[in-house]
Amino acid sequence: MKSSGLISLVAITLVTVGCSSMHHGHARFWSGVEKAVAVMHPTQGNRTSGVVSFEQTGEFVKIVADIKGLKPNAKHAIHVHALGDCSAPDAKSAGSHYNPSGHPHGSPRNPVRHAGDLGNLVADNRGEAHYELTVHNISIAGLRNPVIGRAVIIHAGEDKFVQPTGAAGPRIACGCIGVAK
Repeated sequence: MKSSGLISLVAITLVTVGCSSMHHGHARFWSGVEKAVAVMHPTQGNRTSGVVSFEQTGEFVKIVADIKGLKPNAKHAIHVHALGDCSAPDAKSAGSHYNPSGHPHGSPRNPVRHAGDLGNLVADNRGEAHYELTVHNISIAGLRNPVIGRAVIIHAGEDKFVQPTGAAGPRIACGCIGVAK
């Protein structure tokens, strides 16, 4: 019996050390990922499309979005959602806002907010928007709220920064965030 317990202890130790080594190797692989992209596709009945790019620069992430097919002269909420699944016609398969810390919803200017709260795109008279934002509360694939494998959602309306998720209306575009060159 005692030797069996010792063997179990050795096996548990080896598994723990092995997993720890795998974790460090995994972290090392992902730490080299500095760019990501979400190609935006319209949800059913909509025509919004474009590209949202992410670039890791030290502890900051620069986000650049170029979107078309929006309602002209209007604001449209843009968020990172928890799941990288755009398979549902209404994109509800992407889950809710990415919020690993359990913070209240808020503006990008608010330091305490969902990790996925990115604010509003502002469409011009052609229904196109160019958006740039630099944040420090996420990472592309690092330890601080990684966004790789999640989804970007664009909503029909403006994020009014009210609880619980901004009251921005239906999802009009969805794109999964993947590794970029």
